[in-house]
Amino acid sequence: GLATPSEAAAMGSFGGFVLAIAYGRFNMTMLKEAVFLCAKTSAMVCWLFVGSGIFAAAFALLGGQEIINAWVQSLDMSPVQFMLLAQVIIFLLGWPLEWTEIIIIFLPIFLPLLAQFNIDPLFFGLLVALNLQTAFLSPPVAMAAFYLKGVSPPHVTLNQIFLGMLPFMAIQVFAIFLLYMFPAIGLWLPSLVYGR
Repeated sequence: GLATPSEAAAMGSFGGFVLAIAYGRFNMTMLKEAVFLCAKTSAMVCWLFVGSGIFAAAFALLGGQEIINAWVQSLDMSPVQFMLLAQVIIFLLGWPLEWTEIIIIFLPIFLPLLAQFNIDPLFFGLLVALNLQTAFLSPPVAMAAFYLKGVSPPHVTLNQIFLGMLPFMAIQVFAIFLLYMFPAIGLWLPSLVYGR
């Protein structure tokens, strides 16, 4: 909590820069490649925001939110049922999509519905964060497994990675269950800091 993720990333980059100079491994090729990759990633995220803004505007203008609201109300769900439905949808979206697309494009669809069910947005956000981490670990897609395969030695198979991830998935599911049963686990710090 001492710094934002962007500030921490900037300090990490600066630290890496200083270490590269200190160990005599710094060169202009490395700097150019790092700047290029940084610009490429930043541009990708910016275009995601542009796309999500266009999607949100078109969705609102075409009455998409009203259709979703009417559909959810027609199901006559309790807050618990709505929470489970939203978490299942987000979990399934976590297989093929990155977390940025889900948060930027799909989360704004759910947020207006939270007030109807008297669900704390912060509590919902905590559940979504844990849920997405679990989705990235779970087969059949398991984005995290493919990232890990890219940096692991050649003799390590995807099946071994999947098997190794199962205990972590179980811990994540248990953490989601605990957070749902005892919301104060995740809400005590914000309530302490912001007096909520």
